[in-house]
Amino acid sequence: MTIHSPRLPLVAILRGLDVDSAEAVGRALFSAGFRILEVPLNRSGALECIRILSSIAPVDALVGAGTVLRVADVDAVQAAGGKLIVSPNCNPEVIRHSVAQGLFSAPGIATPSEAFAALDAGAHALKIFPAEQVGMAGLKALLSVLPRGTPIWPVGGITPESMASWVKVGATGFGIGGQLYAPATPADQVQTRAAGFVAAWKACQG
Repeated sequence: MTIHSPRLPLVAILRGLDVDSAEAVGRALFSAGFRILEVPLNRSGALECIRILSSIAPVDALVGAGTVLRVADVDAVQAAGGKLIVSPNCNPEVIRHSVAQGLFSAPGIATPSEAFAALDAGAHALKIFPAEQVGMAGLKALLSVLPRGTPIWPVGGITPESMASWVKVGATGFGIGGQLYAPATPADQVQTRAAGFVAAWKACQG
């Protein structure tokens, strides 16, 4: 089975999402147009949140985990219904296992060596992390050597106002964390913020 990235390449990074609010937050994001939801594993309850989000996700959505560091984590996410595997680092073993299981792999990279290692292992998209460190000039230089059409998503400090500048140098999507969701953020506020990011993305596309 081949998993394709949804048309709207914006990843909602739901760090600290709790089980009690997972359904409301998920519905708010889906209603605003988001189709890629990531729950980092380094917080308690992450797998249960993934189960909840997967159960309400539209058919074209990708729900899964962030901060996936080990092969065993990949299996746990898949068992919870997740289809997305995001890491802060480039671990070829994790990437290869994710792809072999039919999951969407988006590892973190910050250098050309990491980028090519990730692509060689079968990564579907590259997460530029931390984006503030790599910078727009760094991304532009990196893209000059990567295969044309490589999906590349800056993560870290992304706002609706900054997206156009990143797109101009070659970003094809984004991971959005604290500017979109923080623990205890009301679902209606999440939806309003999400709609702002969606509108900004569409504006970048002309």
